[in-house]
Amino acid sequence: MLKLSQRSETIAQSYIRAMSVKCHEQNGINMAQGLCDLEVPSVVNEGAKEAMNLGKNIYTSAYGTYALRQEIAQKQDRWHPQQTTAEHVLVSLGATGAFYCTANVLLNPGDEVVLFEPYYGYHVSTLESLGCKVTFVRTTPPEYAIDFSALEAAITPNTRAILICNPSNPSGKVYTKEELAQIGQIVEKYDLTLFSDEMYEHFVYEGTAFVSARSIETLRERCVVISGFSKIYSITGWRLGYAIAPQYVIDAASHINDLVYVCAPAPLQYGVLKGLQTLPKAYYEEAATSHQKKRDTFIKVLNEVGFKAEYVKGAYYVLADISGVEGKDDLEKSMNLLEKTGIASVPARAFYRDASGLNLARFCFSKQEEELEEACRRLRTLL
Repeated sequence: MLKLSQRSETIAQSYIRAMSVKCHEQNGINMAQGLCDLEVPSVVNEGAKEAMNLGKNIYTSAYGTYALRQEIAQKQDRWHPQQTTAEHVLVSLGATGAFYCTANVLLNPGDEVVLFEPYYGYHVSTLESLGCKVTFVRTTPPEYAIDFSALEAAITPNTRAILICNPSNPSGKVYTKEELAQIGQIVEKYDLTLFSDEMYEHFVYEGTAFVSARSIETLRERCVVISGFSKIYSITGWRLGYAIAPQYVIDAASHINDLVYVCAPAPLQYGVLKGLQTLPKAYYEEAATSHQKKRDTFIKVLNEVGFKAEYVKGAYYVLADISGVEGKDDLEKSMNLLEKTGIASVPARAFYRDASGLNLARFCFSKQEEELEEACRRLRTLL
């Protein structure tokens, strides 16, 4: 029998994936995985098909195609002015790939990184796979406000970075300009890097303003923005994301990208490029408007059946209190909810290092209207 590495012991199947598998076995409604149920924009599909037909199927630069990098930079400055050029952009295999590459060149084994609870589990797993120590600062509903005293107390001489998810998966928190500026002061004071996962930048509700970390002047040279197209173009399987950072970071990260992935899928890069060049601002605004309606519909029903839930300001997830479901802890309750209703959620332990006493579950409400209505109908059977 082959002996597995110590590194393999730090990485296990995520609860998101595990609950999705259980849901598939029961032919249930998967509200565990962050699958965006928008239609793929036709221009994105056609752009990829056209590239394939034109023979654009060979390796691209490890940085990504220059045209796509340039368009991402221009998009970034259109929405969030921050003096971005193509040289600041790395295209990788999803936001996860972009994070892996940039973290590899900025962090060493033993370095400490501060995350806010509730966190996105893939961030933690990536950091731990690199030998980093992760420390946590807890935030609490309804606002999930940052306790800046606790943040500074979590910083040690070994701390090298802070990581935020904005808007937050799973809490839905959207960071204000003032919060980002205060984080910027701390980053500057302690000579840190800020990783800002901005995958859900277009999913903000009720006029909430999204502010990109790189638009804060004190953060621009100390920040790595991670984002991608999986959610807004509903192409999670295409695996196309990007990092925006100072050029020397991008240059170094491109070598990791080349080593691990070689390059992002060539024709798919052209599909995304076509989307960025063609889709109007109204497309992104409609995505937010339609998801706000889904949010309102689903969270109203959660509260009707006794699952206390706040109306999130961003992303398309909600953490709900499922204390009323039978079970001794969050995992048992999530499993029993799946058994009773066929609705898959993710237990709190996926988002907290210690979820003791937290009877929470995360639901993804980015579903087609018919499926969301069916989920609501099934939840009402609990009354």
